[in-house]
Amino acid sequence: QVQLVESGGGSVQAGGRLRLTCAYSGDAFILKSIDWYRWYRQTPGKEREFVAGQTLMGTANYADSVKGRFDIWRDNAKNTMTLEMNALKPEDTGVYYCNMERSGLSPINYWGQGTPVTVSS
Repeated sequence: QVQLVESGGGSVQAGGRLRLTCAYSGDAFILKSIDWYRWYRQTPGKEREFVAGQTLMGTANYADSVKGRFDIWRDNAKNTMTLEMNALKPEDTGVYYCNMERSGLSPINYWGQGTPVTVSS
């Protein structure tokens, strides 16, 4: 099994910044098979939406709404993935979840418990 624990959420004014960290641990064999690392967010009444992702090889992609403001990276030595959020807007408010996926014939999907972010205007 694999465990994901997010941290770093909080409240900030518009224009501010936050850094979210997801620490992952567990079965080393499973961790080595993960090929997608992603962040999602969810607000009440809405579906969970993709925010940013990075492949095993390091290619990153972002939702249009956060391009140029958010940055995703991983620290393989520390088993963490980070979402740096700059120039925050009230519409960035939500609960942020980290996600790890193994695609292919035996897909696996793991989620963290979520960390709340509130951006006030």
